Amino acid sequence: MKKDMYIFPAIIGKEKNEKEYSVYFPDLDVATSGVDEADAFESARELLGLVIYGKEQDKEKIPKPSKIESLKIGKNEYTILVDVYMPSIRLAENSKAVNRTVTLPAWLNALAISKNFNFSLTLQEALKEKLKVV
Repeated sequence: MKKDMYIFPAIIGKEKNEKEYSVYFPDLDVATSGVDEADAFESARELLGLVIYGKEQDKEKIPKPSKIESLKIGKNEYTILVDVYMPSIRLAENSKAVNRTVTLPAWLNALAISKNFNFSLTLQEALKEKLKVV
């Protein structure tokens, strides 16, 4: 059963000569960064959601999060907890647009362009109508 909420510990740090903050998830062996602490945290939340979503899609086991106090940190590092609400990630990933190539008669294409038709929107509306979906 898929969980709705995950919370994983991460290590955030910034070296004196670096411009960005790094965020590392030891349990998942993935990392990201941000221009400041807030940006790094948001990037970490996004990464956490995408990694867990990928594991769900691939039917891989999602590791149990380590206890935050068990993480080994170095100089200029500290630990944080990063949470992610998976229903919003799953919905966003399932709603991503895909490119399709369509073939039209040249006259119909020219007429649609002359009327400033949005091809993507028109195709979506027509497909929804044909498939009887909202």
